Amino acid sequence: MSKPLMISVSGIRGIVGEGLSPDIVMKYTAAAGTLFGPGRVMVGRDSRVTGEMVKHAVISGLMAVGCHPVDLGICATPSVELAVRNSDAVGGIIITASHNPIQWNALKLLGLEGMFLDPEQGEAIKKIAESGNFAWKTWDKIGRMETDSQATENHIKHILGLSVLDVNRIKKRGFRVAFDSVNGAGGLIVPKLLKKFGCEIFPLNGEPTGHFAHSPEPVPQNLADLSEHVLKTQADIGFAVDPDVDRLAVVNEKGEPIGEEYTLALAVKHILSKIKGSVVANVSTSRVIDDIAAEYGVEVVRTKVGEIHVSKKMQEIGAVIGGEGNGGVILSASLLGRDAMVAIALILQALTESNQKISEIWRGLPQYSMSKKKIEIGNQNPEVIIEGLTRKYQKENLNQLDGLKIEWPKSWVQIRKSNTEPIIRIMAEAQNFMEAESLCDRFIDEIRNC
Repeated sequence: MSKPLMISVSGIRGIVGEGLSPDIVMKYTAAAGTLFGPGRVMVGRDSRVTGEMVKHAVISGLMAVGCHPVDLGICATPSVELAVRNSDAVGGIIITASHNPIQWNALKLLGLEGMFLDPEQGEAIKKIAESGNFAWKTWDKIGRMETDSQATENHIKHILGLSVLDVNRIKKRGFRVAFDSVNGAGGLIVPKLLKKFGCEIFPLNGEPTGHFAHSPEPVPQNLADLSEHVLKTQADIGFAVDPDVDRLAVVNEKGEPIGEEYTLALAVKHILSKIKGSVVANVSTSRVIDDIAAEYGVEVVRTKVGEIHVSKKMQEIGAVIGGEGNGGVILSASLLGRDAMVAIALILQALTESNQKISEIWRGLPQYSMSKKKIEIGNQNPEVIIEGLTRKYQKENLNQLDGLKIEWPKSWVQIRKSNTEPIIRIMAEAQNFMEAESLCDRFIDEIRNC
């Protein structure tokens, strides 16, 4: 039996051949093109082995409703976002399942400003796809295809031009940088940017083959090879990106993963030291952000999980920086979308100015430990499970902005359904890892008992 598609604020995802097929891809792409209307649509992809096949279905769906697809080739998700924003395109489609395993692929849909579609726009596309009310064109009005190979170069130029960076000063430091791009799109952009910063680079899994060398999510348990590589090369820092380069994890010079939560913390600390302004983060992001913001006398506004929720709120309140604790940094002066390359640039700038090692900067931040786990729920309704837990803990301090978050004075646990997989995610934070791990395990047992 085929597995269901995951249709959410994060896009349309599925396992290729078990839910995600060329006809499904073309149907949802044609629906997106119908909503976009006539005009150019930027199309980029990560290096997944199914990417080329999916791309042809995307191009067919767009052309059939009169859109003009522009094939950007293999490139980072933020590169596509910039290409949409800085052109006359009516939208964009990124072919990537982000951190999901190799058998998955997906469509991420962008609107006019290069931002992901909001839930209302996503729902409109879903209705068009289900109703079959496509704007099919006759033979003489179908779209035409173009190619553009400059998305990566344009992205790099954009970052080098950010006013918060002093490129020449970074160059003088001559950093030794190890990086793991997990055979994803990062292999094409990470080394180019690092060389522009004058870094001596030590790549790992740098060929964009799409055959991921390890599980592609940049979390500590997947960074053992990079940690060893940092020590072997005597690098000053190690960077790990996910396959579409919108999430960044850091390994310090001692070979220790500092946790993807601290990617955003490092960026927020640096930006707030230069510019005073509000910060936006999703409800699952570490309390370290609140502590840093309090130090600079600014507010943190929380949103539901999902990049577009953070981006929209940043746009609404004029926040200077925001993001998600999964290693996603959003700098308003750059792009209202997560960008691992911007995160790399900000961290190198912070290292340059501090004259400290990355381990020292990290240890200078408020320290929390987080445990992140997940449990497969099959065909069970995640909402019913979460409602049961809400009733059980109704006397506690509850936050129901996204799923269920139970907050105590020095710790919290959150239970929420995934936007990208048929699972429930359990996250807990405390002042030490054992306590956070124990909280996660406790609620996994409770979910199993449901």
